[in-house]
Amino acid sequence: MDNVSVFKEVMGNYPTGVTVVTTSDGQGTPLGLTVNSFASVSIDPLLILWSIDKKVSSYEPFIKANKFAVHILAGNQSDICSLFATKGADRFANCEWELSQHNLPIIKETAGVLECETYNVIDAGDHSILIGKVIHIQNNVKDPLLYHNRKFGSIPDQFYK
Repeated sequence: MDNVSVFKEVMGNYPTGVTVVTTSDGQGTPLGLTVNSFASVSIDPLLILWSIDKKVSSYEPFIKANKFAVHILAGNQSDICSLFATKGADRFANCEWELSQHNLPIIKETAGVLECETYNVIDAGDHSILIGKVIHIQNNVKDPLLYHNRKFGSIPDQFYK
């Protein structure tokens, strides 16, 4: 097996949470995509990061936007995950959402939302890393959606014992 295949296999075996990141293009059209490359960075200031593939059609609008929202999907939102991962889908016509006070598209019923100002963009091979300064937090106190080996699910019950 070549290194790329082994890398994909190893990373696919690493469980992650699932997010949808949204923004608006320059004309007010909402944009969004499914992202599992999400992490906290700093407490002071509150910073998070996520990465975007340079080949996705929404790459330029996300890089040029000065704000974005990270939605931590709830355990029952695998349909939203798939919707925002499907090329050509009319994503916002097929989910419930609203504009926030920061003029960002916010998907309803998620586990949480972090609205951010773009703090830094770092070139990283075939991706760019976007670091956001959190300007508003919404905590809906729901279990998150998890991703492991191409499957989605909630936190298993044994973690609550």
